[in-house]
Amino acid sequence: MTLGYDSHNSSSPSVTPHHNFQDELAQEEEILGKAYDARLMRRIMKYLQPYKWQVIGAVVITILMSALGPLRPYLIKLAIDDHILKNDTPGLIQIVGLLIGTVISQALAQYFQAIVTQWIGQQTIYDLRREVMDKLQSLALRYFDRNPIGRIVTRITTDVEVLNELFSSGIIMIFADVFVLVWIFVFMFLTAWKLAVIVSLILPLLLIATSIFRKKARESYRTIRVLIAKINAFLNEHVSGMITVQLFGRESASLKEFEEINRNHAAANIKSVLYYALFYPGVELLSSIAYGLIIWFGGSLVLGTSFSGNHSLLTIGTLIAFIQFTEQFFRPIRDLADKYNILQGAMASSERLFTLLDDQTFIPVLAHAKVFEDVRGEIEFKNVWFAYNDEDFVLKDISFTVKPGETLAFVGATGAGKSSITNLITRLYEFQRGTILVDGVDIRTVEPESLRRHIAIVLQDVFLFSGDVESNITLGNERITSMAARRASEIVGADEFVKRLPEGYASHVKERGAILSVGQKQLISFARALAHDPSILILDEATSSIDTESEILIQHAIEKLLKGRTSIVIAHRLSTIQKADKIIVLHKGEIREQGTHAELLTQNGIYRTLYELQYKEQENIERQVA
Repeated sequence: MTLGYDSHNSSSPSVTPHHNFQDELAQEEEILGKAYDARLMRRIMKYLQPYKWQVIGAVVITILMSALGPLRPYLIKLAIDDHILKNDTPGLIQIVGLLIGTVISQALAQYFQAIVTQWIGQQTIYDLRREVMDKLQSLALRYFDRNPIGRIVTRITTDVEVLNELFSSGIIMIFADVFVLVWIFVFMFLTAWKLAVIVSLILPLLLIATSIFRKKARESYRTIRVLIAKINAFLNEHVSGMITVQLFGRESASLKEFEEINRNHAAANIKSVLYYALFYPGVELLSSIAYGLIIWFGGSLVLGTSFSGNHSLLTIGTLIAFIQFTEQFFRPIRDLADKYNILQGAMASSERLFTLLDDQTFIPVLAHAKVFEDVRGEIEFKNVWFAYNDEDFVLKDISFTVKPGETLAFVGATGAGKSSITNLITRLYEFQRGTILVDGVDIRTVEPESLRRHIAIVLQDVFLFSGDVESNITLGNERITSMAARRASEIVGADEFVKRLPEGYASHVKERGAILSVGQKQLISFARALAHDPSILILDEATSSIDTESEILIQHAIEKLLKGRTSIVIAHRLSTIQKADKIIVLHKGEIREQGTHAELLTQNGIYRTLYELQYKEQENIERQVA
């Protein structure tokens, strides 16, 4: 899209990060209570479909790798029982060679598994993040009115990164831990089933401990995530409004509020650590009990006696192997507890991401919508009604016509609906009743992008992207050359100050144009609009932030810019619209007066009152200066 926009509508309903915040926290708690959701997991798995062969390869490597670990104790048993005790040096050398080969093979398998799983994770996250960004750009502005920026950024960063952990080290490693347990059981029962039964007796206690830990960890995790959401919302609101915080001396009060949330978050994390501090030593205790039982029972068999009094020999190699089997058995149990937290976080993050991806806040577009190639610039509103929320109409039965090349100006108090009209012309919002025509074509039958390609808007609140001055004028439009961008800057009077910058048009603008004055940013905004050569130009309070000297400069540029173009001007300063072909006075969403500057002055209505107030204000200013 080559639309010369500066920022999104400033007149749309403002939404703070606390909008329905308690309801959202309650919803988040419900989501976080789910450790596993089959519906969500099936949808998550779809992102692995394009890489199914890599996934299959990773699973095969995992199965082989998980078998190599338990194979080592079995080879040690053979080395002790069949070769060391029998003084068989050649056979021992062969077993040692097999052991070395097993270790090297396991290391190589781990290496390739890490490479493949990380590659799968990064590719799927790249696809997911791109899909989320594409979705955000397709949503109507109503969505952004309802959702604070901080929450949206969290979706595309933090939540996506949580899924990255699931794809790269969660799903495959869960398979690895499960297969390790399976292989250990297989080797244990093949080696000595009686000792395998002894180890199995520990399982019920282990399952109980794991179940308690999961429950407590889930509660703790839920609390931490909710408090993180509170911290993010608080920081987003107060960093964005830092100028207000400092101007009104709210630093101490804000810090006190933040300290309370921060303290609760720290306490929740400490509580979470407590559960881990109990669980892992608990697992170690159970593994020690298993060691003791193996040594006690296995040792009695090695000595030639059992509890039943029957003589049943067990080799020393088997006993040593079982001690190693037991050590390997408890390791994946601990790992699975960590994977549980990854899985739980992925469920919560995916729920939020899919809620965004499923959102249907779109501007409706017909399947066979028309494409505007050329636009003459005729605009007509027929009985248009519009509301941001339900039936709370901000525009009521609006009708007017602008001929190609004419200039139409709107005046009225804040909230009268002036900016809403420009939002409807560009189809940033959908109106509820009536018809809007451009060149006689209903804009609802036209592709929004092709319509916006012929429109440029200059808003009061100028938005500049990180990058240099030239890129902020062209906005990446390949049709606009460097020469065209600089020519546009010369016409609007921006070229003079840009050349004084350290690197001219290559000077870095920084975040939101931090190094530029309000007036300079506005001049760049004018150059941006002109460079896109629109058929329809909309100026929404475009000169309200400009000083008197810059305003005079811009007025001359505007006169040249408006020639041959349809223009809609929203102005607070009535002096800037006196030459407009028609002026419409809006009041509470309705057209109260319309005509030329001279005609409206003779009506002794709202316009004349506004004009006289501004005239007197200007006289007072001049008197004070004198």
